[in-house]
Amino acid sequence: MKSIPINAVETPSDIVQSSLPRLKITEIFTSLQGEADTAGWPTVFVRLTGCPLRCQYCDTAYAFHGGTWWDIEAIVDEVRAQGVRHVCVTGGEPLAQKRCLILLQKLCDAGFDVSLETSGALDVSGVDPRVSRVVDLKTPGSAEMARNRMDNLPLLTSRDQVKFVICSRVDYDWAKAQVVEHRLAERTMVLFSPSKGEISARELADWIVADRLPVRFQMQLHKILWNDEPGR
Repeated sequence: MKSIPINAVETPSDIVQSSLPRLKITEIFTSLQGEADTAGWPTVFVRLTGCPLRCQYCDTAYAFHGGTWWDIEAIVDEVRAQGVRHVCVTGGEPLAQKRCLILLQKLCDAGFDVSLETSGALDVSGVDPRVSRVVDLKTPGSAEMARNRMDNLPLLTSRDQVKFVICSRVDYDWAKAQVVEHRLAERTMVLFSPSKGEISARELADWIVADRLPVRFQMQLHKILWNDEPGR
């Protein structure tokens, strides 16, 4: 298994709630959306700082700490200046900062097509219904399965998506069982991704085809194009 940098694991995330209408931001940048339903679209990414989870395959550990305070209106202005329609609010875990909900609402009000990437460990019920919620259901191989908030699953609609990062055959069988038990494919789009360096894309694709599983196979485009380079 891949590991997160030791200092990131040992030091808790600095998730600070401000009394002002602002958020702590690691970066704002434009790239191609690498996954989910809007994969391939030029997208502005707003990466919030801090995360209460420590998934063993995390590729954004640099967002655990640091960051800069931005007024929410300034974030919306910066997104507007980027000149593209799609916006993805991500992290870290963006919902760990409570005023993320205000940002999501204001981005929708400004006319953007907004998605939220969330770990699935926090309540998504307060998210503006105009937002596409991409909920990551943690598999056994993530090392954070116990943090799954299963109460989120009945809230998902056809506008949302649920994602599984598959690290092994054990993960695949577990994820397949969740799809069936919670009838996920009937309510929302289900995404299966291979964990880079742990199973091959072909292996996962063969399992899905053999089982005729009603899920969408995906590879993370940004990993293929830019090998996890920050800000790409």
